Amino acid sequence: MAEISAALVKDLRTKTGAGMMDCKKALSETAGDLEAAVDWLRQKGLSQAAKKAGREAAEGLVGVATGNGVGAIVEINSETDFVARNEDFQNFVRMVAELAVSAKGDIAALNASAYPDSGRTVEDQLTHMVATIGENMRIRRADAVSVDPGVIANYIHSASAPGLGRIGVIVGLKSEGDAAKLEEAGRQLAMHIAAANPQAVTVEELDPEVVERERAVLTSQAEESGRPADIVAKMVEGRLRKFYQDAVLLEQVWVIDGETRVSKVIEQLAKDVGAPVEVAGFVRYALGEGIERKETDFASEVAATAGS
Repeated sequence: MAEISAALVKDLRTKTGAGMMDCKKALSETAGDLEAAVDWLRQKGLSQAAKKAGREAAEGLVGVATGNGVGAIVEINSETDFVARNEDFQNFVRMVAELAVSAKGDIAALNASAYPDSGRTVEDQLTHMVATIGENMRIRRADAVSVDPGVIANYIHSASAPGLGRIGVIVGLKSEGDAAKLEEAGRQLAMHIAAANPQAVTVEELDPEVVERERAVLTSQAEESGRPADIVAKMVEGRLRKFYQDAVLLEQVWVIDGETRVSKVIEQLAKDVGAPVEVAGFVRYALGEGIERKETDFASEVAATAGS
């Protein structure tokens, strides 16, 4: 039997878009004959993934999972919401979220992870899913938060299945205090983050470029008032404080009661659990945010096709 080299497997994968393990199996089944392996994959319906990879994937699911002081969150996209309701797709997202805990949110490590009971990596399992379900899919992003000691809480808004939905949050509370009380408070904090969409935990953690861009806009607006420079500076600082109240978690108003600052909620929590509490970090994903969805004109497409 011909030796199945890594280069040959790579060539077949480039030709077909099929997963690495599927390519290796195809070459084994065809004694290393590249063209025969292409046909074998076509017969198995595994060579279509490459054609589907160019299609837009902006639907899908956000998945969350926790374990051993680590919380992970992933976004996996599909072309249609119909596939997002597919049980196989949901199980895939749930498993990838669990694997992301071990990978600590590193997407390269996640893609290279062994997918349970398949003989494939996560990346190859995704390719297999594309070929099987018939839609383009992609693991768009993954993140993690870890604490020691403390708790990781998560929340899925309008969950379509356990741990899966369109908006997901993980948040870490670092503390040696009462774990049960921390978990309860952590879930409430995760719900707040889902609703209020902060950009950072503290003012200091905000992206400096974001702050400077906001400052420039506010300065330009204030200067239009014709006020003296010192008054303009005070106006800008006052408006920046309002920006911080919108963008910074600890500066926001607690959505649970609509009046208490989140920083005060954390201070009270520390008293309740009997130890200092620090918000170690959070990640909030909203499905499809930042993806430019193509607007298609069906009538124009038909006309163009008819004229070709």
